[in-house]
Amino acid sequence: MPLEPLLPLFHRLDRQHFDGCLAPAGQRLVEVRWSDGRMRRTAGMYRFGHHLDGRRLSVIVLSRPLLEPLPREATLSTLCHEMIHAWVDRVVGAQEVHGPHFRARMAAINAAQAEFVVSIRHRYPLPANSRPPRWLACCPNCQVRLPYRRRVQGLACKQCCDQLHGGRWHASCLLRFEQAA
Repeated sequence: MPLEPLLPLFHRLDRQHFDGCLAPAGQRLVEVRWSDGRMRRTAGMYRFGHHLDGRRLSVIVLSRPLLEPLPREATLSTLCHEMIHAWVDRVVGAQEVHGPHFRARMAAINAAQAEFVVSIRHRYPLPANSRPPRWLACCPNCQVRLPYRRRVQGLACKQCCDQLHGGRWHASCLLRFEQAA
């Protein structure tokens, strides 16, 4: 399916699920754009911080290579997911990733409509020309093996942290990285 412009989708989702607070009086607090084609392993991302001149940086970037071949629901779900990150950052002012504010808003959006489902993680197929992973991260508890392109320090198995430690990060769940074949 050809990609559609993101701004109309952004404004519609903002009105429907965020009471217009991400674009008060039509002035967006967040830039929204398609990637230039380099984002091949993640469907979307929310970047925040400050520009060199001190202006606030808030931008949602969606992956053109991942989302272009998928149905429209994938774009809506990914955009809405990233808009929740922007809402937590710009409106709530909390510093969390997928914490309680994020999860509460996600649950409210999913309960309010059936057009798409917002989730923490997506399992979209990777483009065919994507490079194989260089690393496998292995959990010492459940033995799950996850592919990664680079080593990440301090990364723990989410499932084991949830099951064994009430959802809190714990050193016993640290993933061990080994080179992929």
